[in-house]
Amino acid sequence: MADQIQTLQEQVLQARSNGQKLNIVGGGSKSFMGRQSDADASILSLAEHTGVVEYHPVELVLTVRAGTTLKEIEAVLAEQGQCLHFEPPHFGDASTIGGTLACNLSGPARPWTGSVRDQVLGIRLLNGKGEHLRFGGQVMKNVAGYDVSRLQAGAMGTLGVITEISLKVMPKPAATVTLVREMAMDEVVEYMNRRAGEPKPITGACWVDGKVYLRLAGAKSAVEATAEKWGGEVMAEGDQFWREVQDMRHGFFDDPEAPLWRFSLDSTARTPKLDGPWMIDWVGSQRWYRGQASLSDLEPLARAVGGQVSLFRGGDRTAEVMQSQPEALKTIQRRVKHSFDPDGIFNPGRLYSWL
Repeated sequence: MADQIQTLQEQVLQARSNGQKLNIVGGGSKSFMGRQSDADASILSLAEHTGVVEYHPVELVLTVRAGTTLKEIEAVLAEQGQCLHFEPPHFGDASTIGGTLACNLSGPARPWTGSVRDQVLGIRLLNGKGEHLRFGGQVMKNVAGYDVSRLQAGAMGTLGVITEISLKVMPKPAATVTLVREMAMDEVVEYMNRRAGEPKPITGACWVDGKVYLRLAGAKSAVEATAEKWGGEVMAEGDQFWREVQDMRHGFFDDPEAPLWRFSLDSTARTPKLDGPWMIDWVGSQRWYRGQASLSDLEPLARAVGGQVSLFRGGDRTAEVMQSQPEALKTIQRRVKHSFDPDGIFNPGRLYSWL
């Protein structure tokens, strides 16, 4: 465990002075996300900036340095029977909490427990001037103006270097059961939404390879009663299935080079008509598509059902990978970027070519 803030601050100040760009790296497990990194930029590594700063199990609050691995965090929480309820994906043992927030990554329980953004109470951030700033704290509160802590979710390091994060943590559920049954893709969205609308302890709803999987978690009596009422086959290896979906190790994700598209839609929206395999998660709000296509071809399909699409992995990462934005929103994003990073030194072009 080590506090490397002074070293990191010096590197940022030197880069600004020299006009050098910086690629921010933690464990390097998410290097496949976003646009291709600037080959001429230097590396700013947070791999040694690790450790638990504060942990209050009774208050359900954890503060850690951004380079701390998810594996280490979950081990600390497990000793107190607690967990990260947003189920962050592990892309290897080196996956860090800082990268998880920067990429806004959450697992199968997202529709019920909220995303990583929803669990963030406060952060510390190095801006492009080398200033070490604090935003938020260790309690949930209403915020006027920009909620800077949560603004970092999905910014992919373009607004600054996250150095420390305070998060809400939660107790582990007492019991978990996974129900599985065969179902066609054109039937499953309505079915999952109907089940999710019931006041039952559901924490996962996923469809893949012609089968729908529902996870129940919570008090043992409630889980058992719901499982009996809903029916379906009880999956013996249910926990393993959800872990594979969470970490994207399920067979659906096997080819890391093939283009993997992420559709973010209303949970009840129809699935776009495309040839190729699909996985439907988050009760239909997140739909994965594997297939050769271009962003310009898929954007109209996503917009037609009120959603967005992005290239999550594989494919051409020298072009845009995120859905295009209107000029008004581009202007706002550029202004926000300039306020945090006036010289544009952090992760240039990683999110968009124009940012």
